[in-house]
Amino acid sequence: MGVTGVLVLAGTPIGDVQDAPPRLLTELAAADLIAAEDTRRLRRLTQALGVTPAGRIVSYFEGNEVARTPELVEALLGGARVLLVTDAGMPSVSDPGYRLVDAAVASDIKVTAVPGPSAVLTALALSALPVDRFTFEGFLPRKAGDRARQLAQIADEPRTMVFFEAPHRIAETLAAMADAFGSDRPAAVCRELTKTYEEVKRGPIGDLAAWAADGVKGEITVVVAGAPPAAPQQLTPEELARRVAVREEAGERRKEAIAAVAVELGLPKREVFDAVVAAKNSG
Repeated sequence: MGVTGVLVLAGTPIGDVQDAPPRLLTELAAADLIAAEDTRRLRRLTQALGVTPAGRIVSYFEGNEVARTPELVEALLGGARVLLVTDAGMPSVSDPGYRLVDAAVASDIKVTAVPGPSAVLTALALSALPVDRFTFEGFLPRKAGDRARQLAQIADEPRTMVFFEAPHRIAETLAAMADAFGSDRPAAVCRELTKTYEEVKRGPIGDLAAWAADGVKGEITVVVAGAPPAAPQQLTPEELARRVAVREEAGERRKEAIAAVAVELGLPKREVFDAVVAAKNSG
């Protein structure tokens, strides 16, 4: 049995061609087969980079991804080094790639990557919003009802959220976000990242929706702050003591019951403890 090939996922510039990682040039020149989301864009990229691919170039996009995957896996099993690139950024991130990676792994084919630019991480870094925890939501549904339902499902998400959106839908999407998240939720609209007309608009979603109403052009990434933590419930000492007593009657030890009530309500354990002591002293 022959040696299997290698699938290489390569990041491509999201705007400025000078952001191409050096290894990308090496892989473009060495690959036996290049699967590109748009072969014409790939040709323009290789010309800008001064690279002449030696291997065959085929298209690999949403419309032919299912049909072409077995062909690429067959080439990999035959020992080919297959390079997968998309129009911009990393393959599989709201772009073709997942199916091929899954199929390659299922066939025990080595998969590696050439790290490169990412609109998700670039927008997060420029947003001025918390980035210690975040979630990538990709493109929202096009239909208004479906979009509203999906936004309602994530309205309480505490992590910073990242979305992709088309320029002709950005105004209505921001308006829908203002309805779902509240018009005061901080956000940033990042467009044309790393390109000549790069722009980052930051502010409350309501203000951004009003700004976008006149039309926005270019590739767009939206970053939205996560939901603020809920305010602790304001309960009387008597109610705190009652909640601890209910847990004690259910079999919990007092110390555990006090800790559980404190966590449940987002209160300091000392406050709950003091309430229990006060209730005991008052009889």
